[in-house]
Amino acid sequence: MLDILAIAAHRDDVEQTCGGTLLAMHDKGWKTGILDLTQGESGTRGTAQERQAEAEAAARILKVEHREALDLPDGNVENTQSNRIKIAGVLRRLRPRVVILPYWQGRHPDHYTTATLGYEACFASGLSKLAIPGSTLPPHRPYKILYASLYADVRPSFVVDITPYVEQRLQSLLAYRSQYANQPAGGGLFVPEDDIRERTFSSARHYGLLAGVRYAEPFVQKEVGLVDDLMLLPVQSI
Repeated sequence: MLDILAIAAHRDDVEQTCGGTLLAMHDKGWKTGILDLTQGESGTRGTAQERQAEAEAAARILKVEHREALDLPDGNVENTQSNRIKIAGVLRRLRPRVVILPYWQGRHPDHYTTATLGYEACFASGLSKLAIPGSTLPPHRPYKILYASLYADVRPSFVVDITPYVEQRLQSLLAYRSQYANQPAGGGLFVPEDDIRERTFSSARHYGLLAGVRYAEPFVQKEVGLVDDLMLLPVQSI
C-alpha cells in the first residue's frame, strides 16, 4: 500500500516532472510509488529492456517503495475501458491516497491521454460493481488527484519546494543513459547532455522564485483549495 502514486505514460516522465516532490514526500515519511503505462518499445533511443533497467536505477535514486510498468502501446496510449481496468487494478492493489497525473494538455498525445485515462481509472476503481479480472480486492478511490504541470504554460495551483533534492532529481533523470547520453540517434530531437543540467535547474528555479524558495516543482488541482487559518498561509505577498 502506498500514500502517493505518480502515474506517467513513459519511463522517465516522472523523473522530469515530479521526481523532487517524491523525494520530499519520502523524507516526510510517506510511501511513494510510480506506475509507468508503457515500456518504451517505440522510443527513438534505447530498447524496452534498457529502459526497464534504467527505470529501476532511477527508482532507487528517488527512494520509491514501488515501481511497475503496464503494457500499453508506447506512442499509442488510448483511453479505453480495458486500459481503465488495468490501471484500476493497480489502484485497488496499491491503494494510494494521492495520485499525480500528467497535465491534461501537451505536445505528446500519450501525456495528455494519460491525464484523462488516469482520472477515469481513479473514478472506476471506486465503483463497487466494477469487476477486475483476477482480482477480488475491494474498491478504492484516491482522495486527491494532482497534475504535474512543469511543461504546461499554466499558472500552478501550488509548488513543492525541492531545493534539498534537486541534485538527486537530476541524477534520477541521468540514470536513463539510453535517452540522455550524447549519441547520433535522435540528435535533433533530444537535449544535448551538456544542456540537461542547465535546463532542469532553470525550470525548477523559475517555479521556486514564484514561491520564494530556490527550486520547486509545480502542480495544478482542479478543485478549490480550503484554508483553515489565514495566519498560517505561506508565501509572502509583498
